[in-house]
Amino acid sequence: MAAEQRTVARGTDVLIRKVDSHLATLRAGLHGPELELAERLARCLRELVLCTAQASAADRGQVRVAVHYFVLRRESRGRLLSVRSLTAAERVVDRVARQLGRPDLLAEPRRDHPALDEAQPLNSALLR
Repeated sequence: MAAEQRTVARGTDVLIRKVDSHLATLRAGLHGPELELAERLARCLRELVLCTAQASAADRGQVRVAVHYFVLRRESRGRLLSVRSLTAAERVVDRVARQLGRPDLLAEPRRDHPALDEAQPLNSALLR
């Protein structure tokens, strides 16, 4: 049991470090509303990681997908790399928060989001 808790804690630490590292990079280049959105997304993701540390593997997987989606945001450099906006990452984070029953962790709880099929879990296909 101690080994399992150590593994969960290590996985939690890794995800939070990824979020914090990416946010530090974004702080160097973003300003105004984009930076505020990035800060909110990072806060929501950190809390989702922490609140699912002892949850089911499926729930932790949902959060891991959201973290990776946020962290793997790429700027366009020609036609080879896709563009992932913070708004797209916001939709993914908000969807995971709703699926996990945590509407308090929506990145922008006041905004109206388009209806999402919440019965369908997120998966790595979103990362493409």
